[in-house]
Amino acid sequence: MSIFIITLTLVVLQTPAQCSGANLKIGVPENYDGIFPWYLAKLPNLPATSTDVVVTGDDEGIFGVEAGFLYALKPLDREKQPSYSLQVSFSASVQSQSFMVEVCVIDKNDNVPVFIEESMRGSVQLGLLKGISFMQVGASDRDDRNTAHADLRFSLMDQTPRIPSSHMFFIDSVTGEVSLTEDGASTLDPEMCGRYKLSVMVKDMGGKPNAFFSTGIVTVEVTGNTWASPDPVRLQENLPGPYPIPISQVKWSGGLVEYSLEGEFPEMLFTVSREGVISLNAPLDRETQDQFQISIVVERPDGREIAKPVELRVMVGDANDNRPTFPTTQYHTVVKELAPRGTEILTVQAADNDDPKTDNVRIFYRLVGQIPESPRALFRVDRDSGVISVQADNLEGAAPQYTLTITAEDAKGLNSSCTVVVTVQDENNNPPVFTPHEYGPFHLAEDAPLGATVTAVSAWDADERGGDSWQVNYRLESGNEEEVFTLVTDKQTNEVSLILSKVLDFERESEYILVLSAQNPVALVRGRYGPASTATVSIYVDDINEGPILSQSHYEVTVREGEEPGRVIATIRGYDPDSHPIRYSLRGDTKRYFSIGKYSGELKTVQALDREENSTYTMEVMAEDGRNSSLSASTLVTVHILDVNDNSPVLVGDYSWKYLCTPRWEDQALVLASRDSDGPQHGGRLNFSLRSDATVRGNWKLTPINDTHTNLSLNIPYLSPEVYTVPFTISDSSSPPRSTFINLPVTVCPCNVRGNCRTAAKQLQGMPTVQSTVGILLGTLGVIGIILIVVFVRLSYQNPKPPNKTNQEREPLRISL
Repeated sequence: MSIFIITLTLVVLQTPAQCSGANLKIGVPENYDGIFPWYLAKLPNLPATSTDVVVTGDDEGIFGVEAGFLYALKPLDREKQPSYSLQVSFSASVQSQSFMVEVCVIDKNDNVPVFIEESMRGSVQLGLLKGISFMQVGASDRDDRNTAHADLRFSLMDQTPRIPSSHMFFIDSVTGEVSLTEDGASTLDPEMCGRYKLSVMVKDMGGKPNAFFSTGIVTVEVTGNTWASPDPVRLQENLPGPYPIPISQVKWSGGLVEYSLEGEFPEMLFTVSREGVISLNAPLDRETQDQFQISIVVERPDGREIAKPVELRVMVGDANDNRPTFPTTQYHTVVKELAPRGTEILTVQAADNDDPKTDNVRIFYRLVGQIPESPRALFRVDRDSGVISVQADNLEGAAPQYTLTITAEDAKGLNSSCTVVVTVQDENNNPPVFTPHEYGPFHLAEDAPLGATVTAVSAWDADERGGDSWQVNYRLESGNEEEVFTLVTDKQTNEVSLILSKVLDFERESEYILVLSAQNPVALVRGRYGPASTATVSIYVDDINEGPILSQSHYEVTVREGEEPGRVIATIRGYDPDSHPIRYSLRGDTKRYFSIGKYSGELKTVQALDREENSTYTMEVMAEDGRNSSLSASTLVTVHILDVNDNSPVLVGDYSWKYLCTPRWEDQALVLASRDSDGPQHGGRLNFSLRSDATVRGNWKLTPINDTHTNLSLNIPYLSPEVYTVPFTISDSSSPPRSTFINLPVTVCPCNVRGNCRTAAKQLQGMPTVQSTVGILLGTLGVIGIILIVVFVRLSYQNPKPPNKTNQEREPLRISL
């Protein structure tokens, strides 16, 4: 029963999709070898109360129904009949009914693949590319082609003979197409081996190891091929036609193919027919392209290239159809005016696009025009080379510019022309000359301003105006050794101006004779510079009364402070160009500390100077012309007072309210400050030193802070509270030094934790203490008490008691006054 259930389950689960159009679909494996009857499936459409069940549609009587199950009586063969359409009829509730059951036979791999052809033959042509199939082997399998049972794979097992390579061929495992390998395509040679036998295998199940297989022999014949590059073709340009004109042909001998052309040429200029005929469709122009390299491609109808392209070379022959042309329509060149006959000035070259290997490109040159035509024919052109040269002896007197017309003509008479503009370059064959040769005399006042123009002259040059040969460089050859004058040239007119560049001095030089020369910036090519190229300029200086001149613009003078008055500290030097006397005076000396000699210029001190009052004095010394006071000069004098050590250092600051704590507090000190009125040279660093006493030096210590401050502190841990007098000396750093002795009162007292002095050790004279304050208070109260006693006694005398005897004896007699 378990086998029945498993079989039934397999049958139902393996129902193929192609069984359709029935009420019930059942898949049944072929070649069942189990127990029969073979129960296929439970019929769900068959009621349990049905009777008279009949199965029709089965001619062999294989199927039946029992207890609601469909069964088979023998194995099924898919290759014999892949499906069965059964009708199940039955009676239910006294009524006949039926339904359809589709039984699909499921394939098993029970067939071996076989080759379709027993004798498989093919041929391969020389030149075939790698991977291009030249034949196809086929095989069949009776199993279901929609399953892996009929999934066939081909393989190449062996190649005989194995020359020139053991791997000449390749078979596509899926399609069975046979093609050449890389080795086969490159080494295939019918003369070496004209026939190969290939052992091939076909396997089902996609080529799995346990698949069924068959083997066969493929015979491959190697054949030659007409596929080769055709001979080069030479075509004349501008062929008259008619077009198209066949020019060559190619042929692939391996079957039906298609041809196409590739290369650098206009589209449709060359075409190829199905038969391989190559045609020219339009005239060629050698000057545009003188040859063509055409690649002829052969392809299968599906567009796949099957062999390497072959090449057709088309060469274009020349026809004399081009006129010679110049690269430019106008040339420009320059020739010097003294150029001798035969001087080459330019070469013109025309080009002919015809074939350079033919006479079509031979060109002849002619000079056909010269503007201006006069004075004569100055130039010529070589007939063959195109070299233009000077035909005249020289070009002196020629026009500045000529325009030549040159033609270029080939052997057929085709020609073109160009123009050549020839500029005749002026050469320096004329020196500049002065007319006249003497200029002046000119008068200049002694006080003439710098930059004044004395005169303007020019030399004449016969060369072309504006050129380097015409330009003139002027130079003062003599008379200007001190460079009193300079030259400024106007390049547009060649005029030179003589300019005053230094102040004139009549007393030094009253007359100048200048020699002026003129030369061109370029060398003379003919002639020389002579006396005509020089000129003289005479200049007289007119005398002017001038003011005095001081030798220095600023004097620096040093004087020691305290010097005796009347000493000469400087002498102001001046002179007058006209030898007039000079008067000196001071300005700016408001306190009259100095005086100056009226005619000597000696500067003296009038009183002793104090550097501490003023370290520098600045004043102005005036020098006036003795004959004209409006002519004067001035200079500044700065007097620096040199320091003398005439001040002792002093202690500065109030220290009466300061104190030191006892016992000694670390880092507690009185900062003492000092000052010296002298300068740094004498004041400098101030030195504090304690009196040379063992007690003083034992109790106190001085520690310098900087040049002017020091710390005073206790030198012992404890000192009795008291006001002490500390003796010390302050000295300056001069040699010998100046010093000041100081007795400084210093309070030493016990201090609280905050560093405040708790009680005074000893009150300085004139300062109240606590004890004195209390005494004063008690004395005041005593005085008040005595006054009160006196008041009460007086009151008691105003009401006297009767005296007794005893009292009377004891009292002295009263005397009324």
